[in-house]
Amino acid sequence: MVRITEDLIRRRAEHNNCEIFSLEEISLHQQEIEKLEHLDKWCRDLKILYLQNNLIPKIENVGKLKKLEYLNVALNNIERIENLEGCEELKKLDLTANFIGELSSVASLRCNIHLKELFLVGNPCTEFEGYRQFVVATLHQLKYLDSKEIERSERIKALQNYPEVKWKIREQERAHLLKRAREKEEAQRRMQERKDKKKKQMDSKFGFDSPDSPQEKPNQAEGAGEQERCRTAENDEEDRRFWEEPTPYTPESRLETHRYIEEKRRAKDNIREAKKKEKPPWTLMTAEGKVLNVNVPKLHFSLKDDEENNQIILDLAVYRHLDTSLLDVDVQPTYIRVLVKGKPFQLVLPEEVKPDSSSAKRSQTTGHLVVTMPKAKEIILAKQKVSASIKHSDCNTQQKTTRRSGQVEKLEVDPSKYSFPDVTKIIQEKERTGQGPIKLQPQKVTEVKKSSVDFENNEDVPPLI
Repeated sequence: MVRITEDLIRRRAEHNNCEIFSLEEISLHQQEIEKLEHLDKWCRDLKILYLQNNLIPKIENVGKLKKLEYLNVALNNIERIENLEGCEELKKLDLTANFIGELSSVASLRCNIHLKELFLVGNPCTEFEGYRQFVVATLHQLKYLDSKEIERSERIKALQNYPEVKWKIREQERAHLLKRAREKEEAQRRMQERKDKKKKQMDSKFGFDSPDSPQEKPNQAEGAGEQERCRTAENDEEDRRFWEEPTPYTPESRLETHRYIEEKRRAKDNIREAKKKEKPPWTLMTAEGKVLNVNVPKLHFSLKDDEENNQIILDLAVYRHLDTSLLDVDVQPTYIRVLVKGKPFQLVLPEEVKPDSSSAKRSQTTGHLVVTMPKAKEIILAKQKVSASIKHSDCNTQQKTTRRSGQVEKLEVDPSKYSFPDVTKIIQEKERTGQGPIKLQPQKVTEVKKSSVDFENNEDVPPLI
């Protein structure tokens, strides 16, 4: 049963900064409220009140709302108009789709002199003969009834036929009250039958679940799945019968439907919670003590053996926006375990490591968890060999670079190292003598190579060519 609480009203008063003492409008529709209460004490300044589509059976606790102008209680279980005399400023009243059968109860609205609009569509009283004439003649202040304007001629005619119409309405009310009494008895009988049937089902269920001997326990464990399927089929069959069974539309049937839906929803929630509690624990080690590889959070990872630094590095792709407080790292000599939001990630290491010297860091860009675990066995020779090979490779690279640079210098300085002839020196250049711009050119001195040892160069002798 849902009640009107202070917390509910404050949550619905967000437009008024959650203040309820100065609240002028509030909407409490579709809240499954079964009783109208507390509003006349907490919200004295209310002008507009929406209470449609609830389970309210009676109008009450609103008589002190002196400023109330519009009250909407459509789609509820109201059977009588009452307790509205204190709403002095009431101008509009919506009672659509309720169960009002006592049409004579509209006479209680005579005190609401400012009432201009009244809605009674969808109520049993609207099927009475002379319904509109009776309401128009009873409430002189009304301007609109069921969204239809009341004309002056209609009111005069209704007042003329009022005694006769009033007698007919009384007779129809008596018949309706007798019908409602039979419906209430039928609803109580049906509800009692349902309770008895449910009790029998519970008794049979408990008797079936309790074994007579210990030997029956394995058989029951094997047939747990079959029992679950049978129970599901029974529930589906019960739902089908409930929704296909013809039932009169009454306040009791409406309340019964609501409680049935609420019961089914609560049962589903209980089953869901039970499944969460019955979830078996994760197996991280066998009975013999063997550690297993487990990846419950289903994260990508890489395990690297850093021989240069003699350590093992684990890179676990943890979710980027996961808070670090939800991670728990446990490094053991032969395995590592990481809890990610309570879900274990466990990996067996290829070699023993030092847990005390291990470190865990979190990447600020990718969010990955990097765990560095130094190996327990220290290999010094491997480090020296590695350093010697590095030095030898460095010397080789330096020699290669110097050799390459020397070759480049020889190619540029010594033209005799070319593997092909120099075509530019096939023909010797002649000394040019004469006038013109040719004289401006610098004269090139040609060296004459000695053809033999006894050759003497005499400058007085003219050249042969």
